[in-house]
Amino acid sequence: MSGTKGTGAPVRRAAGRSALLGAVFLMATSAIGPGFITQTTEFTATLGAAFAFAIVVSILIDIAVQLNLWRVIGVAGRRAQELAEQVLPGAGYLLAALVVFGGLVFNVGNVAGTALGLDALAGIDVKIGGAVSALIAVGIFASKRAGIAMDRIIIALGVVMIAMTLYAAFASNPPVGEAMRNAVLPEELGSPMFVAIVTIVGGTVGGYITYAGAHRLLDSGITGPENVKEITRASVTGIIVTGVMRVVLFLAVLGVVAGGVSLAGLDNAPAAAFQHAAGEFGLRLFGVIMWAAAISSVIGASYTSVSFVTSFHPWLERNRSWLVAGFIVISAALYLMLGQAPAQLLIMAGALNGLILPIGFAIMLWVAARRRDLLNGYRYPRWLLALGVAAWLVSVYIAWQALSGLSALWS
Repeated sequence: MSGTKGTGAPVRRAAGRSALLGAVFLMATSAIGPGFITQTTEFTATLGAAFAFAIVVSILIDIAVQLNLWRVIGVAGRRAQELAEQVLPGAGYLLAALVVFGGLVFNVGNVAGTALGLDALAGIDVKIGGAVSALIAVGIFASKRAGIAMDRIIIALGVVMIAMTLYAAFASNPPVGEAMRNAVLPEELGSPMFVAIVTIVGGTVGGYITYAGAHRLLDSGITGPENVKEITRASVTGIIVTGVMRVVLFLAVLGVVAGGVSLAGLDNAPAAAFQHAAGEFGLRLFGVIMWAAAISSVIGASYTSVSFVTSFHPWLERNRSWLVAGFIVISAALYLMLGQAPAQLLIMAGALNGLILPIGFAIMLWVAARRRDLLNGYRYPRWLLALGVAAWLVSVYIAWQALSGLSALWS
């Protein structure tokens, strides 16, 4: 594998700041996909204001994971699979295979999400909506300045999602005081709360999402010990942006639930929540948010999945943009043929995504603890390593739960 050691200069120019912001929003918008919207709605409907506690805990765990992953990858100046291959021959290829398979299957679901968004927004046929959305994503990577175009579009989509969801939150008039109280002192701390925490942590930093922002930062040349402050700030900011979206979406749904509306058992609970919050306009609003969340996840999944294979050969690196475009085309073709990602494949991909975090994270922590040579002589903070080990234990539990679900499916 070829790799570039971290020799980047400290970030000062506007281009550097733009790349940092692009990496932050790529990580955040990759996490904010159709599944994110559905999970947040369902857990809010089930737990009510107490879900605020799960959000706070998940954000803290996510920060512990991303602080370590971004710092190891950023300081080393190597992609995750390259570091894995240096630590244990064959591990890089295994990690790449897991990410690419999981990314492809879930990307079929992301394309389906774009179709649902355009259907809610303008009543566009779902197959036409999915195909058009995929062509838009392909167009981004077919441009000569694909990296800059991706950064700008991802940032714009992130801002649109947060702004529109914030409007819905105000329209639903949620009990903010009750939510703030539950964030610290939840009304219930049973099994449903624990399941919620495990699920949303896995959905926010599981699979390809873990590496999306870090790999984008690496491709922008912001690497090396001299850029530790910028790398750290970007990793935390990415999680905070994701957390803000989770919070405002939670408040929007909470206002509807607190008003006495039951969302349980509905086929499209998020759409129903937005419609109850703001009428017909709310339904159109949901369409925009769902489409923005899904198209940004299509971009993030495709870009990150391909970043795991381009280091295997120089030809792959030279043709990266076309490989990303091809990844999107394959995802869209599968969606058009199947109508959706097959349920069993989604569960299998979910189980494999659950494995990606503990496997990849364990290797990154090993590099932090034992392979100073790969970190360009950087002395890794022990407190950060300890925080990472604690988060890794959580990831192991998530993986166990995912594998248990897979075992039940095939038994």
